[in-house]
Amino acid sequence: MMTSRLAERMALIQPFHVMEVLAKAQALEQAGRDVIHLEIGEPDFPTPEPILARAQAALTAGQTRYTAALGLPELRALIAAQYPAEARPSPQRVALVPGSSAALLVTFALLLNPGDEVLLADPGYPCNANFIQLFGGVPVRIPCGPETGYQLTPELICAHWSERTRAVLLGSPANPTGAVIAPEPMSAIAATVRELGGTLVVDEIYHGLVYDGAVVRSALHDGDDLFVINSFSKFYGMTGWRLGWLVAPEGYGDAVTRLCQNLFISAPTLSQHAALAAFEPATLDELERRRQAFQQRRDFLVPALRQLGFQVPLVPAGAFYVYADASDLTDDSQHFADQVLEQSGVAITPGRDFGDYRQHEHLRFSYAAPLERLEEAMERLRRWFSHS
Repeated sequence: MMTSRLAERMALIQPFHVMEVLAKAQALEQAGRDVIHLEIGEPDFPTPEPILARAQAALTAGQTRYTAALGLPELRALIAAQYPAEARPSPQRVALVPGSSAALLVTFALLLNPGDEVLLADPGYPCNANFIQLFGGVPVRIPCGPETGYQLTPELICAHWSERTRAVLLGSPANPTGAVIAPEPMSAIAATVRELGGTLVVDEIYHGLVYDGAVVRSALHDGDDLFVINSFSKFYGMTGWRLGWLVAPEGYGDAVTRLCQNLFISAPTLSQHAALAAFEPATLDELERRRQAFQQRRDFLVPALRQLGFQVPLVPAGAFYVYADASDLTDDSQHFADQVLEQSGVAITPGRDFGDYRQHEHLRFSYAAPLERLEEAMERLRRWFSHS
């Protein structure tokens, strides 16, 4: 029997470990256990009704054929228009793609030759390093703790820059920490990367989900020579619709089009028609109510975790995660998470998914779950601690 031979690059591609946690949790549920899901990064709210109605109308009208490679012109125009006037790109710079992951793949396909380095914060979203390595790039993970707000700074970028550095990737708000980069630091980073001769790539998929009046503005304010990525998944509640967008610098339009034509043909047509309703007042009103609910959940979860013995040095200003320091409780977050799931029915994500920096001492808690389920999860953890 012939043995399958994988391409060498596959040795570099790590699994998305949170999906293993989800699979274990689902197996327990199938066995009759009640599991509280704090592991997965998906809003628990359904897609807003105006978006569903627009999709149903499009389906009834038979709007199911391919669109142009970069997407519906009217949706690209709406996306461009929702940026403030001083940072507004032309619609021609906006490409619709099957989710923000596709936007990152397109970006790195455009930028990277084998051996090119990309600087990124550690901890960070696990798939980013894999995207970089698919194109022969080298992810350079830079440890970022609470002293820098879990984000890169101009000083860290300069300290890790090399002759092979091609780009810097930021996420603001970030997964798994919920950390944001305020306007002035973002401007300083953009200027630093530009002076060093690199390209800045900014993942903004959690824009809209910010709390306590945190000021988070698009990196498009800081120049038209950078790449900005966003999505309808997190803020707009359209995870399964697989629709995101990329704002690329003016000179990349032809290359972006060629990549989209070849990789995707086009983003899902029905999803694009549905997303035309994402910017309507009724939708935005509903999304604001949901943002307030996320803030209420965060405001419960952070002190509850601290009372249990977790350290949360910085209250997350965005997204829907708490990246908790469990060093006073364990030095093996994977084993800890496995025990908590099996013995208390609470699913959480160990730090191994998010990089190398103190991964064994950290756990991510998602508060994309109803408040009453968060309360029950914390009560289960209290009982588990008292018996362990």
